[in-house]
Amino acid sequence: MIVQACLNGARPVDYHPRLPLSADAMAQDGAACIAAGAAELHIHPRGQDRQESLVAVGDTIRAVRRACPGTLIGVSTGAWITGDERRTRDEIAAWQELPDYASVNLADPDAPAVIALLQRMGVGVEAGLASVADAERFVALQERKRVFRILIEIEEQETEEADAVATGIVQVLEAADVHRPLLLHGFDATVWHFVERAFAMNVSTRVGLEDGCTLPNGDIADGNASLVSQAMEFRRAR
Repeated sequence: MIVQACLNGARPVDYHPRLPLSADAMAQDGAACIAAGAAELHIHPRGQDRQESLVAVGDTIRAVRRACPGTLIGVSTGAWITGDERRTRDEIAAWQELPDYASVNLADPDAPAVIALLQRMGVGVEAGLASVADAERFVALQERKRVFRILIEIEEQETEEADAVATGIVQVLEAADVHRPLLLHGFDATVWHFVERAFAMNVSTRVGLEDGCTLPNGDIADGNASLVSQAMEFRRAR
């Protein structure tokens, strides 16, 4: 059971004053998050234009690894990054510096091909499930029992509805006898609810500016490290 730090995601450049947008900024911020208690980092590399980029993965991974030696580092493969399935696979296949794992959203049409490509390359797969339909698609894949981790990522903002989706995903996984490490997290209004639920379930969770910028009391966090520190307090309180 760990806390992962998700540093930036697809957030716009003006989302937060300390949103890390360059390789060096992600490296420095990542080191601060590890010092605060995070066990892993999930990052969305950005190009010179500060937009998400699969081409920027190599330089970013190298910078973060120098600052955070021994830390597992994951990246996103979201279909929106390139907007083209073939280009997405070509840019992933061209990676020279490999991340430890990469998240693949099962809602993306090309998810099975991306998962197969990453596994051939020796990159761990974090399978992202945001709905029961995603879970049903995932358990039908041959690769389902070889993934590094299953990411249950809930976007619904009303707590009761969000909990129902999370429960439905878990039920699909259990019915299919798929038992892989789980990481459960929310988004914006549900971030801290799912941090607490994850700890109650004895599974991993994540916090960071990708998912939200507020502390449990509603204040805007100073940055990623302060969000990680708060999550660690929740963990120690259990």
